[in-house]
Amino acid sequence: MKKYEDEARKKAEELNDFKDRKEELKEMLDERQEQYELLELLYTHLQEVTEKERKEQQDKKEKETKEQQDKKEKEKTRTSGVDDHVFISSGENVRLSCNNALSDCKSKTTWIYSNRFRLLVIVDLIKLGIKNKDTERHERLSLGSDCSLNIKNVTEEEDHGLYICRQYVNGQKQDPDARVFLHVLHVSVSSSSSSSSSSSSSQTEISPGRSVTLSCQLYSYAKLSCDDLVRSEGFELLWVNQTGVDLKTDSRYQILSSSDQYRCIIITLNTTLLNEDDNREWRCQLTHRNQVKTSVRYTVKYSDPGETEVSVTAGSLYRVIVTIVEMAVFAAPTVILLQIICARRAGRKDSKHPEEIEMPTILQ
Repeated sequence: MKKYEDEARKKAEELNDFKDRKEELKEMLDERQEQYELLELLYTHLQEVTEKERKEQQDKKEKETKEQQDKKEKEKTRTSGVDDHVFISSGENVRLSCNNALSDCKSKTTWIYSNRFRLLVIVDLIKLGIKNKDTERHERLSLGSDCSLNIKNVTEEEDHGLYICRQYVNGQKQDPDARVFLHVLHVSVSSSSSSSSSSSSSQTEISPGRSVTLSCQLYSYAKLSCDDLVRSEGFELLWVNQTGVDLKTDSRYQILSSSDQYRCIIITLNTTLLNEDDNREWRCQLTHRNQVKTSVRYTVKYSDPGETEVSVTAGSLYRVIVTIVEMAVFAAPTVILLQIICARRAGRKDSKHPEEIEMPTILQ
């Protein structure tokens, strides 16, 4: 009996020891869990701090880079001036802004023109507010109240190029200059029945069945070469119909692109006219980075056959009248001479044969 009691007591002690051990392990586990959570919080905090520092460093670096770029841009602006590009079609009026104009600028403003192909020297169009009347186009130029340069009836060859607005104070040049590049779009036409003509009216009197060629040209002064102007700057000329569809998609039209010394971009459209082309409109448009800058509309207008016949008839009648008048002018001296001869003969006969007086009189 005692033996069983000892064993039971021993088992109870082992069970108590186990329970104590279990409690100790549980406490250790809870402690480790708290440590783990604390470490996790510390890790998250470190990540946040690191990310914040990285972002601050990145922002600081970007700010420094931007400041350097702004500094370079300001330096570039100070030394090279403010550039502007203006696009216009020939025959229109244009206003070139002076972006660096000072207050009370009229007496301080000089406008200078340069064309790298046509002129070897720059020309003062307006000097200190006074127009230079020695230039051929001075009548088309005027200075605006804000010192902008106004040009009437722009021509493609004479007006395209570089314009510089320069300010002076007490005889001292003020930086920067304002530069304006004027690009002029022009269209000319030629047909199988006529020679090349201007597009000032945007129409040409032609007839169905004939071949017509429209040449659209961009006259441009650029710091870049013509190839760079097209590839880098993104300039493009397109022939489109009345709805804006590119005519390259229509096999009826032959469209070719080229360039030369004076015209950076040339695009020609060739087609044979149909009856339904009367009053049809084609448009050459200039785009810069896919944005339309300017365009020229060209409308086909057929001659009226009735008007042609009337014109021919009137012309024939005029020639007949001229011929009659010429004959009368040349015949008049002859008639007068014959009358004089007849009168002299009649006088002689009167002196010899008085009885025949009535005959010459009757002849006369």
